[in-house]
Amino acid sequence: MDSMKPRLLTAAIGIPAGILFLLLGELFHGLLFIVVGAFCAIMIVEFLAAKKLQKNMKVFIPCILYAFVQPTLFHFKLGMLTPYLFVLSIFVMMIFFHNEISFSDAAFSILGTIIIVFGMTSMLIVPNSFHGYFSLFIVITLTIPWFSDGGAYFAGVFLGKHKLCPNISPKKTIEGFAGGILTGIICALAIALIFNSISHTAKLNIGLMILLGAIVSVVSVVGDLSFSLVKRSCDIKDFGSFFPGHGGVLDRFDSVIFSAPIVYFMVKFLPLFIM
Repeated sequence: MDSMKPRLLTAAIGIPAGILFLLLGELFHGLLFIVVGAFCAIMIVEFLAAKKLQKNMKVFIPCILYAFVQPTLFHFKLGMLTPYLFVLSIFVMMIFFHNEISFSDAAFSILGTIIIVFGMTSMLIVPNSFHGYFSLFIVITLTIPWFSDGGAYFAGVFLGKHKLCPNISPKKTIEGFAGGILTGIICALAIALIFNSISHTAKLNIGLMILLGAIVSVVSVVGDLSFSLVKRSCDIKDFGSFFPGHGGVLDRFDSVIFSAPIVYFMVKFLPLFIM
């Protein structure tokens, strides 16, 4: 419970900031790509710093440039070219500076950067395709994993007895995991009911939204545990301290990185909307 106060403070600041972000995004869609690119760059700095690679400019610069420009370039249909150029640049650096860049450092940088940027960019694909529902898809992508994480935290604090993955994340419990899934489902259901009550055209499929809430909640835990595994292997507690009570930007978005593509694929291939 020690982290409760900073968590609530972060939420008190973050929620109004998020609402402002959505309002500005509705007016200026291009701003969204720039902001997401900036957040990707911050996350890559935190990720590379976990292995003290932020001082190796030959790795650092290609990773940061790719993280910042990829969301915007994807908007201009160049998203398939930039990952190739990014990986190519890292290997070129490794060939010419093999005494300064080990293969393990290059692999760590490439894998982390591509996963982070791909996950965050996925968050933009759906609203960019369905212009009439920009805010809705951003809300779905962000709130379900975050509410699930909050539900897991409280369920774990008050009900947790059985450890989920003690060697990776000692505080996570099976009871917290179940509470997170339930909270994610409730969040998805609430979004659907609110949207359906105010929309006079399209409606969200209640059953598929419940399914979406459950799947996103499970996958968000996979994302959280995956980055916890990275932190444990690098012997650090948090990736940063950007958000009090939550750690760095990457600590706050680790679940979104893995779950955002799930939202995209479910929206694309399932009849989530009833017209």
